[in-house]
Amino acid sequence: MHNGITLYKDAIEAVKKLNLESKKVVFLSNAPRPSSNVKDFLRNMKMDDKYLNNIVTSGEAAMYSINQNKFGKSFFHLGPERDGTIYAGLENFKTDLKTCDYILCTGLYDNMMDDLKFYEKLLKNSLNKKMICTNPDLIVDRGNIQEYCAGTIAHTFEKMGGQVVYFGKPHPEVYNQSINNNNKKILAIGDNLNTDIRGANLLNYDCLLVSNGIHKDE
Repeated sequence: MHNGITLYKDAIEAVKKLNLESKKVVFLSNAPRPSSNVKDFLRNMKMDDKYLNNIVTSGEAAMYSINQNKFGKSFFHLGPERDGTIYAGLENFKTDLKTCDYILCTGLYDNMMDDLKFYEKLLKNSLNKKMICTNPDLIVDRGNIQEYCAGTIAHTFEKMGGQVVYFGKPHPEVYNQSINNNNKKILAIGDNLNTDIRGANLLNYDCLLVSNGIHKDE
């Protein structure tokens, strides 16, 4: 729907036409934050409010389990401070990497967006901790620049021998929370083969790949 900075006009036009045909549109985002934040983000980009009724995020799916203490109580937050809304109400359980029960990964630090070696050094003595990844995307477009996402950190952690629990596309839980698919014909649209298209395949949904997105240079 956007490149991190501006909306795609053709995508908005497609949603407008689907709306006129009375098709239900759900925005399923791997954003590691509540859906209300994504709604505000899209509204600030001047998306019409009438298209913002159905938004589901990977962050919200993760919080459902975190609030039930499924992974323990205390956590270490790995990611930018702006993602703090994902653990709103649980601030007292935020602690350091050494004493935490689990690692809550929402992304990369703003001042360490490219140095994966930094994260290897940071996590090398914490492989006994479980990592909760709230955004399985490996990369994302921000304007004309591609940036690493939490999924890259989680993948690095797994290669080191750590265990990761993922929330978001392509994993079925977030789809099941977003829509009731009983007797419905569903089309999943996205630009990422590893998340959007793979997720649709796992759930046996028809899918449409937007080829000028994440993979446009491949």
